Amino acid sequence: MSGWAQKRFWKAVEVTEVDGGYAVQLDGRSIKTPAKAALVLPTRALADLLAVEWAAQAEQINPATMPATRAANAAIDKVRGQFHEVAGLLTAYGETDLLCHRADAPAELVARQAAAWDPLLDWSGARFGVRWQVTTGVMPVVQPAETLERLGAHVASYTPFQLTAFHDLVAMPGSLVIGLAAAEGHAPIEALWQASRIDEDWQIEQWGLDDEAEALTVLRRQSFFDAARFFAASS
Repeated sequence: MSGWAQKRFWKAVEVTEVDGGYAVQLDGRSIKTPAKAALVLPTRALADLLAVEWAAQAEQINPATMPATRAANAAIDKVRGQFHEVAGLLTAYGETDLLCHRADAPAELVARQAAAWDPLLDWSGARFGVRWQVTTGVMPVVQPAETLERLGAHVASYTPFQLTAFHDLVAMPGSLVIGLAAAEGHAPIEALWQASRIDEDWQIEQWGLDDEAEALTVLRRQSFFDAARFFAASS
């Protein structure tokens, strides 16, 4: 059975325990991924998250309203088979982490970045035993190899489901550090998102809001929040 039939064809949605985890069943039949693999979830919380999405569908199935289901499909059909490539890609964000590239002027922007970003770098340093090099202006910076190795080992410890969510936790803000803080529950997710937006918000204050850019920001923010919810439910 395809998980992406166009019309709703079921009445009852329930979560059942199966070999290897939990499954969402529609009228007693387990859902499969687009690649026809069994959609088996590692935790009850994650299965419940998917069940809510399926139960909420109206006459027409709308995949856009099912971020957890899309992520679970991706974890099984894509990330599981490319785990080390994805983990390496996300670890590489640390090489050019947003938090390590600072403005050298004006003073107010410099202060805002320091106030939001220094505590996150300090936290990650203490949590993972790493050091960060910070640069200003357009000057490049090379992060210590040990920093990337340690963080890479941590990222590689995730499950495919966690790594799938971690992708958006890192890619949406453009920061490995913010992604790790979100995954670890270090700070409220809204505060972490706002930390990632300091440069953009500054530009908006100076030049005004661009409607197209704002629409993209709304989508990215939602993806970040959905990923945080999925990661927590996967753990």
